[in-house]
Amino acid sequence: MIDYQWTSTLIGLLIAGLILFLVRRDHLHGPYAIWWLVVAAMVVVLGAFPRLFDTVAPLFGVAYPPILAVVLGMGLLLIKMLTMDLERSRQERKLRRLTQRLAMLEALLEKERRNRPAQKEGGAGGNGDQVW
Repeated sequence: MIDYQWTSTLIGLLIAGLILFLVRRDHLHGPYAIWWLVVAAMVVVLGAFPRLFDTVAPLFGVAYPPILAVVLGMGLLLIKMLTMDLERSRQERKLRRLTQRLAMLEALLEKERRNRPAQKEGGAGGNGDQVW
């Protein structure tokens, strides 16, 4: 029978290996990879030294040490969700600005097209080529 410490340590190492594989394949980018590598390192450390909670929990006033792991896990999940929402907000703001710039450029091109009717019809001074 395998000790649960080895199982937890093995799970942490598998997570770290998976993260490195995803980074090498360019499926996971820098800041996200660092976050998940920290999580994998915590799983390895807490798996290798499960008595760590027994010594740390009384320092935080937690009477039942396994609850500290649950509270820390939930806290990390909340922080991860907050960072994901911040990143999504930043991407939406960037997308909105790019859309506005594209609309302004299209309006400017349309205005230029209206100001040059002779070129559009292939008249004098123009060769009839479109900018597009």
